[in-house]
Amino acid sequence: MRKKKGITKGCQRGFTLIEALLATIVMMVGLVAVAQLVPVSLSINSVNRASSTALVVEQRILEQMLDQPLTAATCTTPACPDAVAGSWSLGSPAAPGNVVGSPVTIDASNSAAINFSAGQVAGYSFNYIDPNDPYGATYDVRWNVMAVSTNTSTRMITAAARSTGNQLGGFHFVVPVNLRGIGGPTIGE
Repeated sequence: MRKKKGITKGCQRGFTLIEALLATIVMMVGLVAVAQLVPVSLSINSVNRASSTALVVEQRILEQMLDQPLTAATCTTPACPDAVAGSWSLGSPAAPGNVVGSPVTIDASNSAAINFSAGQVAGYSFNYIDPNDPYGATYDVRWNVMAVSTNTSTRMITAAARSTGNQLGGFHFVVPVNLRGIGGPTIGE
């Protein structure tokens, strides 16, 4: 006797509707998870951009200050082109060991850092508005000056800048980087 060709009860081919539904649900969960990463990555990118810009601003400010003669007590335009709002105080070389300007805190590594929880000190801080930022990003720039020695007229400047937060939504915490520079007479002075 011959068997009939056709559909056998034990062999099925293709997906059932439930298998297709489960595959769609798994795919949707994966897509939603990836979609939630996009705003987080944009936020992190914004914070990193603000931190990088703050670092560039404080490097430029510190270089302008260190370029001034050690006898100068202030830095004004055109010698300090970023001092458009007035003059920057550079301390007095007559009082070695005294720190003047923005207050500092001592961190775990026994290093001084500009204290941004205290208010701005006149002459030792200003708000910098980035002219290249389409949203007008603002940075709080602060510094202090310590005369290291009266015989060599050497001073150490500690500068820091941080974003004021308006371009970041105001909810991002960014630790400002503190830069230190020591200025003194060059050989032959």
